[in-house]
Formats: sequence, structure tokens, C-alpha cells
Amino acid sequence: MPFDPKSLVALPVRDIAPYVPGKPIEELEREYGISGSIKLASNENPFGPGPLARAAIANAAAQIGFYPDGNGYALKRALAAKHSCALDCITLGNGSNDVLVMLAEAFLTQSTEAVYSQYAFAVYPIAVQATGATARVAKALSETDAMPLGHDLSAMAALVSERTRLVFVANPNNPTGTFVREGSLRDFISSLPKTTLIVVDEAYIEYADDPEFPDASRWLDEFSNLVVTRTFSKAYGLAGLRVGYALSHPVIADALNRVRQAFNVNTIALGAAEAALKDQEHVTRSVAANREALAYIRAGLDKLGLRYFPTQGNFLLVDCARPALPIYDAMLRSGVIVRPVGGYGLPNHLRITLGTPAQNQRMLAALEQALVLR
Repeated sequence: MPFDPKSLVALPVRDIAPYVPGKPIEELEREYGISGSIKLASNENPFGPGPLARAAIANAAAQIGFYPDGNGYALKRALAAKHSCALDCITLGNGSNDVLVMLAEAFLTQSTEAVYSQYAFAVYPIAVQATGATARVAKALSETDAMPLGHDLSAMAALVSERTRLVFVANPNNPTGTFVREGSLRDFISSLPKTTLIVVDEAYIEYADDPEFPDASRWLDEFSNLVVTRTFSKAYGLAGLRVGYALSHPVIADALNRVRQAFNVNTIALGAAEAALKDQEHVTRSVAANREALAYIRAGLDKLGLRYFPTQGNFLLVDCARPALPIYDAMLRSGVIVRPVGGYGLPNHLRITLGTPAQNQRMLAALEQALVLR
């Protein structure tokens, strides 16, 4: 009988559906023989990093022959100042994805459970399944709710048991753009047993402008079981460098640092992130441009008769009212990459990143043409 290498793969890993990223521009142009494409699929800042981060990147390049500071002291010191917390409350990651995986590795086993919402970020189920823990998935709010497809905190609370070690709340949520209001989130955290860690994933918080949107990092002294994750991949424009972090009680941070890979954040990323924190003008300009883009794209979608969902991020979830994959494919042939979200259980929807004015105009034109063709 021939040897099957799959038999060596750990059982929890065998059935994991790998994370599928947004299609790269290079891949599209190679496949279709086109050029000048644009990508509005991965929720990157279309303006990239600011001038201070770009200068830091150039300066740090001279040090790439050496290992980075494995503790990331300078960046952690800057983050501690930003969040008014101690250095030992911070864990650095190779993007916030890295920290989410660390949380699963450090706190989940085959005899424990994790809870998350139906349309939450795709990394949660991957990280949970890899540990062999049981995933308890709460049904999301209905499409007719004021926060359509958002987190139903009551449904999530009903799934929490003595075996629950992690609860994930993405705020705002990807791919829906929805959010949990301050009072509701605080009450939810207060209701959880101390044996359950609540992970509030705030990857898009810089874009949020609703007056009821909470900053959970301000509650760290109040809730010892709270973990807040952030990233430099979105508003700070450093997606290609992969740097994020978690804020938590020092005991939790110590556990995360025990499973954290050595030198998991590279020299250039450390320097760029530290500089980016000093360049809040760039973040402010990026957020202002995002709001203008949101108004423009909403108006364009209204003209096309397409429904879109409320968002506190730098993207929109759009209901095409028909299978979205053919529309996505037609837009690819126009050199415009958006994101189909059938993998999230939303086969009629596209997630569209808000881009520059020129990119947004081109995207709407490609979308209109794709709707006509289909």
C-alpha cells in the first residue's frame, strides 16, 4: 500500500480551509495579460505609509544584516506611551494575525472552546481549529437588523460555558464593516466569567467615527481578562511589513511571549511602526480621504441600485442580489480587483476597499460594466 503523507498531518489541521488572500495585482496581470490594474480587495491604505515611516524604512535598511531587537523595545515603549500602559502589557506580532494565532496556541486545547460570530474574520476559525479546540459559532444578526450581519452578543453569550477560553469580537468587523456599541460591549465583557478571555480585534479602529464606537484599550485596567489587538496594516499603511500588537494583562502577555516566535517582527517593520506612531497627520489625512471615498462610492452604488452595509472600516460590503463571482470575474478583466466573500458564507456579496478618487471612479465604472454584462 503506498505511503500517504497526509496520514502524518495532525488531525485538527487536515480539514482546515486555508486563508485565501485578495488576488495580487501581479497574478491578475500574469493570468490575463493586462497591465495598469488596481487592487481594492485587501483593505490596505491606498496612500501607503506616511513620510516619517518611509524615512524610517530607508534608514533601517542599513541594519538588515543583523537580527532585529527580539523584544522590540523601542516600538513597545512608543506603544506604552500611546496607550498609557506598561511595557509588559504589550505583545508584538507579525501583523495582528500573528497575535491572534498566539492567543489560540497559548490558551486553547482539545478540551476547550472558543466563541466567535458567524461572519467574523476568517483567521479566528483557522487559529481555533489548528489547536483542536471546539469552535462555537454564534448566528449573526439578520440582514434586516440595524447592524445587519453584525455580532449578536446575546447569541454569543449563550454559547459561553466553563470550557470557553477565548471569545473573539472584531470591532469593527471584517468583512461586514459593522460594529458593537460601547455600552453593549462593556456589558458583554462584564458578563463573561474570569476564566474566559475576551479578544477585541480593533484592526480598523482608526477609521471608526461613530460617537458610540468604543476604544476597548481604555478598559484594560478594569478587565483583567481583556485582550485588545491592533495593527499597522490598515490606517498606518504598513501592510507589506506585517506588524501588529496585543494589549493585555501582563500575565496574559507573558503567556503570549512564551509562544511568540523569536524575531517575529523584522527590523524594518519595527522602525517603520515606531515612526508611523509619530505621524498622526498621515493617519488623519488617510481617514479624511476614506470618509470622502465612502460618500462617493455610496452615491455611485445608489445609482447602480445596489445595497451596501453600514461600515466603520475602510471598505464596504455590497449585496449584488445575485451570485457575485461572475461580477468579480468581469471586473478582473477590467483590471479591477475586489473581494468576493463566498468563503464567509456570503456568495452574493463583494467587499470593496475604499481607494483613491481615481481608483474609486474606475472601480464603479468596472462594476457598472460587469453588472450589464451579467
